[in-house]
Amino acid sequence: METKMPARKRISLEEEYSKPTGITADDIAKLRQWLDTQPHLPKNLTDLDLILIYHKCDRSIQVSKQEIDNQYTLRTLFTSFFKDRSLNKDIENFFLTAGVFMMLDLWQYEEGTWPGLTFIFDLQGIKMGLLSKLDIQNIQQFVAYFPDAILAKFNGLHFINTPTFMDRVNTLTKAFYKNENIQKFIVHQNGSNTLEQIIDIDILPKEAGGKFKSLEECQQDTLEKIRANEDYFVEENKKRIVEALRPGKPKTIADFFDSVEGSFKKLEID
Repeated sequence: METKMPARKRISLEEEYSKPTGITADDIAKLRQWLDTQPHLPKNLTDLDLILIYHKCDRSIQVSKQEIDNQYTLRTLFTSFFKDRSLNKDIENFFLTAGVFMMLDLWQYEEGTWPGLTFIFDLQGIKMGLLSKLDIQNIQQFVAYFPDAILAKFNGLHFINTPTFMDRVNTLTKAFYKNENIQKFIVHQNGSNTLEQIIDIDILPKEAGGKFKSLEECQQDTLEKIRANEDYFVEENKKRIVEALRPGKPKTIADFFDSVEGSFKKLEID
């Protein structure tokens, strides 16, 4: 008989407030008070949702207000990544698209704030043809959201097992991202030990030189974890903006894409 992974429990507020972040319940109450005055913003945000944003914004109330609006505007407009998230939909290229943000949401639901977050992209087996198959709208939305809008302090993105066409991947990133982010995108040459100087590589999957589970086991665990937490994503999907109620001019998806679309017009990949 198949054993299903149980749904995970959200970190308690008591646990979160015990962390050395300097965040207090009074801080979150102030944010909540402001949130209640904004007719277009979702009123079902949890205290943990507000804590994650407040922590990311270095405990600035004013910056946090802007980030709350920005975060849930993006989640409302970027339907490719945030609308009706479920494994019942087509999961082709899942780990390159919506899956990244689904797992981030679940990890933070379970663990709360982190001091920082480092991403490692293993490009083993990635073929050049994959780049041409990626949907342009998905790329636009991914670039607009990652890493600036993730609800954590972004430490860096490391590429390992890079393909021979990595120079073209670099062309993509330089076309889409601002310089302050590009400086945190690090390519590790094949055969080098530079990644070991940054992290304990034992935590990586076996195929990436670590001592953790195999990549296939990690992928299956991820899919099972998402399936076990479908109720979480149903509730998260209700935390959205009502643009008709926004004071002033409603925002549209075009408001976020001026610079990105310009990059696309100048970019050519053979």
